[in-house]
Amino acid sequence: MRNLSRLGAVGALLAAVSLPANLAHATPGGPGVTAKVIARTTVGDRDYVLREITIPPDQGTGWHYHDGTLYAYVKQGTLTHFDATCAPDGVYPAGSSIQESAGADHVHIGENRGTTDVVLEVLYVLPHGAPFSEDAPNPGCAFE
Repeated sequence: MRNLSRLGAVGALLAAVSLPANLAHATPGGPGVTAKVIARTTVGDRDYVLREITIPPDQGTGWHYHDGTLYAYVKQGTLTHFDATCAPDGVYPAGSSIQESAGADHVHIGENRGTTDVVLEVLYVLPHGAPFSEDAPNPGCAFE
């Protein structure tokens, strides 16, 4: 619960800050997956970006990793998250929080296996100028 309060506080801080327009915008995964930037700022050598991501039923983010740490809150639906071993490393219903570690050794995919949209609020803490995500090949999982 404390982590969710911090995410909300950071989101409020970002919403109050003047927003630069110099960040790269990576495209989300499957058909119908959308993302919109709610707030963004740069402090020192880090970009802080708050986005809302919507994943329709039977769609996913595509395999990827991040150059920085992500903190997400599931506003709606249930997100199923898989790591590069093809094992589910979490099922996150509405009200859950998720943290994704940085680096190419943390390849993952998020999928909506439910019947309603998954809506995520995601705080990206990235090296300045880094894209939201880096595409990665399917590590050999048969379910995609």
